[in-house]
Amino acid sequence: MEKNRNYFVAIGLSVLILIAWQFLYVNPKIEKERIAAEAHQKLTQQTQAAGTPAAVPGQAQPAQGAVPGAVETRDQAIAKSARVSIDTAALIGSINLTGARFDDLKLKEYHETVDDKSPLITLFSPSDTPDGYFTELGYIGNEATGTVPGPTTVWTVKSGDKLTTATPVVLTYTNEKGVVFTRTISIDEHFMFQVADTINNGSGVPVSLSTYGRVTRFNKPTTPSVYVLHEGFIGVIGEHGLNEIAYSKVENDVPVKHEKATTGWLGITDKYWAAAIVPPQTLAYESKYEHFTDGRPRFQADYKQDAVTIAPGQSTDLKTLVFAGAKQVPLVDGYEKSYSIPQFDLLIDWGWFYFITKPMFKLMDFFFRYFGNFGVAILLTTIVVKGLFFPLASKQYASMANMKKVQPKMEELKKKHGDDRMALQQGMMALYKEEKINPIAGCWPILLQIPVFFALYKVIYVTIEMRHAPFFGWIQDLSAPDPTSLFNLFGLLPYDVPHALVIGVWPLVMGITMFLQMRMNPTPPDPTQAMLFTWMPLVFTFMLASFPAGLVIYWAWNNTLSIMQQAFIMKRQGAKVELFDNLKGLFSKKPKPAK
Repeated sequence: MEKNRNYFVAIGLSVLILIAWQFLYVNPKIEKERIAAEAHQKLTQQTQAAGTPAAVPGQAQPAQGAVPGAVETRDQAIAKSARVSIDTAALIGSINLTGARFDDLKLKEYHETVDDKSPLITLFSPSDTPDGYFTELGYIGNEATGTVPGPTTVWTVKSGDKLTTATPVVLTYTNEKGVVFTRTISIDEHFMFQVADTINNGSGVPVSLSTYGRVTRFNKPTTPSVYVLHEGFIGVIGEHGLNEIAYSKVENDVPVKHEKATTGWLGITDKYWAAAIVPPQTLAYESKYEHFTDGRPRFQADYKQDAVTIAPGQSTDLKTLVFAGAKQVPLVDGYEKSYSIPQFDLLIDWGWFYFITKPMFKLMDFFFRYFGNFGVAILLTTIVVKGLFFPLASKQYASMANMKKVQPKMEELKKKHGDDRMALQQGMMALYKEEKINPIAGCWPILLQIPVFFALYKVIYVTIEMRHAPFFGWIQDLSAPDPTSLFNLFGLLPYDVPHALVIGVWPLVMGITMFLQMRMNPTPPDPTQAMLFTWMPLVFTFMLASFPAGLVIYWAWNNTLSIMQQAFIMKRQGAKVELFDNLKGLFSKKPKPAK
């Protein structure tokens, strides 16, 4: 009894620690993030000191902060410069003619909340705003070249007063040496800009210049990233494959540099959005990720290509791609193929189980296209996964059925050997060998399903297709937790409950199905296992309450299918299904009389 009481105390303390962690850590963290977001929003309405433009790779810059400016509102910053508007089915914004900079971009198809009347997602903003974030392409020259287009260059519009999918924009700039730069900017129906530059040398002498490109932002995401998702610098540089660099790694002002390459891409990624540049794949370039603290702190992914020499009267063409938008899976995959961008699909963080995660999304997306509901797609995907694992599950439950059949013999061994654990262990191994039973066979299906579960979690958490995707009823966003709570009767009582007590309908359904699934088997004779057997569904109910609703729905449905599958297989094996007897025994147990 003393031993059992200790087990109860240990499990009770574990549950209390879990609840305390929610109250003392998770809730304050969420509140801190909310306050920070409000303060950040208020900052956009205020006037504060700002630095001068960010450094261009390989080019000397004015002293940062020498001429204090003012952080402006977004509308003020946009209004003060000449621009060419952008208007497509997916994007709205403008190109700043100073620097030919992409610094004003909103995504028409995405809103900040599930309400279609909420503001559009803003990706790019001018550098003079608190949320400054932009992409810029320019040149680095020398005295013989003369002035080349850079951050302060004002381009002239040669043709096109609005950038659309059907109407490109042509910009020109001629320097004092007679070198003419012509830039043609076009865009597809989604998020890929094509920048075609022609440099015509009219100076009478050979000129040599290098191109550069940079993605610069003046802040980090207000919501801290989680360990299953990378946010920050990203790229595939040459043959070295994917590199993901966290913001924190460069915040000590030590840049991360890469060896020269002729292929690849680089940029900055958020959970759902990204900005990336694909340099001209004809010249070698060096690239780096860095953080600046001169003036205003900022993060920058940039590259500088080797110099190209243009003879007098000759010209050269350079083509660069700029991606700026939502990381839609089919779209990103399509860009990789159509533009031959190496490993561009890794712009989406598929994780270590890439070989499981991406096919699982493809399957869910297939069902979604037929049924129009990602919740239904999750349910159907679960059925397919259960079908694939059916042979393993059959072996698992067959092993469990055989274990039940030899239970009387195991009890005899326990009576025969008493406290002699060594003899008992040897007798049980001999029994397993005689009956051709593998006692760990039932563990393999569970172990093999762990990567599948994690892959599904990644799909639901990182793919933009799940963002704001509704199911039925109160679930309007499968990527967010179930918003209801048992402790205010699922919204019937007029008050909010603490975050740790937000135990919604679907987490409860999941907990019940997990409880029933565990009761399909006999209660373990070992007290420790028995306690875990009893308390695990409750602990998981609390833990999964904060998980995306889509994942909880998957788990509840998976448990339900497992119960039906186990009942079918065990009946076929001639073994008794313990569920009803266990439930009956659970609610009809009487305390033993005192001796």
